[in-house]
Amino acid sequence: MTDRPISPATSPAPPVWHFRSRKQVLLRWLGWFALVALTVFCWQLMTRDTIWAFVSDAPAQAADIGGRMFPPAWGYISELWEPLWDTINIATLGTLIGVAIAIPVAFLAASNTTPSTRFVRPLALLVIVASRSINSLIWALLLVAVIGPGLLAGVIAIGLRSIGFVAKLLYEAIEEIDTSQVEAVRATGASGAQVIDYAIVPQILPAFWGISVFRWDINIRESTILGLVGAGGLGLQLSASLATLAWNQVAMIFVVILATVVISEWVSARVRQAVI
Repeated sequence: MTDRPISPATSPAPPVWHFRSRKQVLLRWLGWFALVALTVFCWQLMTRDTIWAFVSDAPAQAADIGGRMFPPAWGYISELWEPLWDTINIATLGTLIGVAIAIPVAFLAASNTTPSTRFVRPLALLVIVASRSINSLIWALLLVAVIGPGLLAGVIAIGLRSIGFVAKLLYEAIEEIDTSQVEAVRATGASGAQVIDYAIVPQILPAFWGISVFRWDINIRESTILGLVGAGGLGLQLSASLATLAWNQVAMIFVVILATVVISEWVSARVRQAVI
């Protein structure tokens, strides 16, 4: 055995560290390739029936319509007060109906208040999912076909749409309550209704008001378009103005809708700030 040191020219090269293995790099490139292929496929699917001559002319058409919108027909606002009042009524009454039905549904859906987790809770969750899965415009379209055009169809459509939204957020608030307060009230020999009244309701009351006002704010915006399918409100005026190509009236309706939404946002924010 010799004590002579090993020459640097003959020593093995140190291993090079890589952030990913060769297999991981290959899988990463395959993933990117699949994503690009999916994007190309979706783009071809979306543009299959597109007439590109219209698309190329779109900027000129948009500029033409925009030019016809200005100035808005300010004198037309006198004909919008009644439809605006109808829109606010649709949103408010629809919210009240939705909240009234959503409260018992939420208690039946919450795992800590439902009388049966096997039968009642799934039914309550089914009601919530069914309400949330259908847009209010679709509800209005169905109701106009069933009960005819008018404000009633809009009110019921908003109410049906609101049930799922309010009930979902409310039953999640019920499930997150402090159980020690429930146990303390129950230890006094209180009935089930008294436990709900004295231990659960006080804890979810701020969330309840916040959810209800927030839903009313959303319903104000949704009510403005229900008239497009005959459910009354500003949407009815918008549909009539679009049909006659009265673009300055359309611009005036947009101004009214924008002002209404801004005011409802302000009211909603102030109420939620006060109760939460």
